[in-house]
This record gives sequence, C-alpha cells and structure tokens, in this order.
Amino acid sequence: MSSPEVIVIGAGVLGLCTAAELGARGHTVTVIDPGDPNASSAAAGMLAPALECLSDAATPERAALLTRARDLWPDFAVRFDLKLHRDGVEWRGPDPDAAMARLAAFGVEARRTESGVFTPDDWRVEVGPALQALARGEGVTMVRGAVSRVSAEEGGWRAETADGRTWSAPTLILATGAAAPIPGLPDPAAGLVAAIEPWRGQLTPVSGPSPAHTLRAPGLYVVPTPGGMVVGATMEHGRRDLEPDAATSRRQVEAGRALSGLEGRPAAPRVGIRGGTADGLPLAGSAGSPGLHLALAPLRNGWLLGPLVARVVADGIEDGTPVADAAALDPLRFG
Repeated sequence: MSSPEVIVIGAGVLGLCTAAELGARGHTVTVIDPGDPNASSAAAGMLAPALECLSDAATPERAALLTRARDLWPDFAVRFDLKLHRDGVEWRGPDPDAAMARLAAFGVEARRTESGVFTPDDWRVEVGPALQALARGEGVTMVRGAVSRVSAEEGGWRAETADGRTWSAPTLILATGAAAPIPGLPDPAAGLVAAIEPWRGQLTPVSGPSPAHTLRAPGLYVVPTPGGMVVGATMEHGRRDLEPDAATSRRQVEAGRALSGLEGRPAAPRVGIRGGTADGLPLAGSAGSPGLHLALAPLRNGWLLGPLVARVVADGIEDGTPVADAAALDPLRFG
C-alpha cells in the first residue's frame, strides 16, 4: 500500500493539471488511471474564450470567466514546460459582419479578413505533449490501474484497483470525466457524479500541410498540428460509445478541406466522451465530504479551464483564499 498526500483518479487534462499544480506546491501526488485514450487526448487543445462568445448561450459573465481562465495559461505553460501557441483563430462562418459586432460587444479584439473575422484572443496547446509534460510534474507519480472502489477511512481515503492494489491518502480527487460513480463514494458525491451528462465527440487528424492558425465555422474547426491539422468535432449528447463512425470522419475531412483549402491524408479518427453539467461549467472543489474533491465535467472547454480548475481545487485542499471564480465552479452550487 502506498501513502501519498493526494490521490487523483483520472489522467485527463483536469486531473493532470490539478496533480501538477499540487506537486508544484510541494504535495506528493499519485495519479491512478487505466492509461486508455480519454476525452482530453481526443481533443484539439483549443483555448477559445473569444469564439465561445458566438454561441447563442454566451453571456458577458461567462465570457469574462473563460477569458480569465485563458489568462492563467501563459504562466501555467512556463511553469510546466508546455508549448503555448498564441496564433489566434479565424471565423469563416456566415454573416461575418454580425460575428464582428458580437465579438466587439463582448470586448474581443477582432478584425475583418477577406474570408471572415480574425481574433488573436484564442490560443491553443498540443494535447499529446502537454499531457505528457503534466504527468512528469514534480511530486507526481503515475500509476496504471482502474480504480474499482474507494472508501473513507480514518484520516482520509482509500482507493483500490481491480487487481487488489491499494493507496491511502488524506485527500482524494475525482477527475474521472463522464464515468459512472465509483463504488464506495458517499451518496451526495455519487449523486453529483451520476448527474454528469455524456457528450460524445469525434474528430479526425489529417496529415499534410497545416493552416497558419485555427479556422472555425459553425459546427466545424480546423486546428494546426505538427505535420498536418485536426478537423472536428461532433457534440453528441447522451452517447458513450467509442467506436469511430467512418461516414462522420469522411464528412469532417471534406468539410475541413473546404474550409482550409488544404489537402491531406486522413488518419484514424479519435473519439472521446466529455462530461457536462446543467450550466456547462465544471465541478471543481470540495464534494461535501472531508478530503474529497472533484475536478470534473468541463464539457468542451477542458483545456481552457485546466489551470483554473487546478488552482481552485488546490486552494480548497490547502484552505487558501479562493479565487473569485471558485464559487461558479463549486460542485455544491446545484443544491
């Protein structure tokens, strides 16, 4: 049995950002994860508060929160040796004048282009290297395993994997995405996890030339990658199946080529199951039981919100003064 200070269950972006943040603050952290592809690895790595403003559900308050989350990224990237691309995004959807006006109303810097509207306010990271770098954080130990049960014990929490290995720590963080509640959770925490709604997303990598920056249109994005681009993504509510759909991939590649004007060779599509809450914001902070914290359900903004979630959870564990946005992410906000 191992005894770290913190156990994190789940090695997606929220789990690893939180583990790296806690490790940098001097905690010993064990991250337990099966090692399979997850929603964070099946993502494009966009940090996109500006383009979120074009959503029908956007509000000035939500846009400001997402922008503050993005503004944590430069320091976070330096601290954990992550490559941050601040090359902006171009919107090539219908009615660019209306898009320009809406972005301006939200305080987003933007300018018209021949094909649409460009803003420097949206950035990106490369997801594979970023996940690897976070997993190498100081004080962080990665363990392959599927946690089959957790239990409260005197002075903390115990996690057990299917093969009988166990870990104990004063603090347990659930970063399990849209997965079902782990047996042994207290009923209130299990209820919070069970209420998370799954959203299936599929994207398709394409090898070949890369666009100069991210391109977006309604229901479509093309993001530069080393040696090509990635085209996505679907948002399919209620689905948990992970088998890629070939017809969807073909449509994505055709749409990506049309949007970018670039050719390339499709690679195997990637599928991830994202978790979402009723208000579209993650659950970050105490789950209501001593030593039990959540870092879950960021919907499509996991990479954008990673450093903010990490700070909120770490501050809560250390009983520090919460940042202003902590209340908006409080897992108990739904009553």
